[in-house]
Amino acid sequence: QVRLVESGGGLVQAGGSLRLSCAASGRTFNNYHMSWFRVAPGKDREFVAAISWGAGTTYYSNSVKDRFTISRDKAKNTVYLQMNSLRPEDTAVYYCAAGLVKLYADYRQFGTWGQGTRVTVSA
Repeated sequence: QVRLVESGGGLVQAGGSLRLSCAASGRTFNNYHMSWFRVAPGKDREFVAAISWGAGTTYYSNSVKDRFTISRDKAKNTVYLQMNSLRPEDTAVYYCAAGLVKLYADYRQFGTWGQGTRVTVSA
């Protein structure tokens, strides 16, 4: 059974940084995409970033490009989301998802999700 556990959320001031972690277990992920999504208050789930587990190819939404960096550590089976220059509009619950998907930005493609970690950015 695949399991994803996020951590690293918290409260930070605008302009600050946080690093989220997503620890994966239960199988090998060589052909998987691992994506981060977020749900802000009153808004729909939004794609943030994705990485192909095997090649390490990365993808970002326009709203976080040049501020966030996604990476993975194969030895630790963990995906990271380094978030810099945080803004109040980045406030959301962040979720990690894993799947054998092509549409890495479409949350409906993913069947495996973590429990989420809350990020709050104060002005």
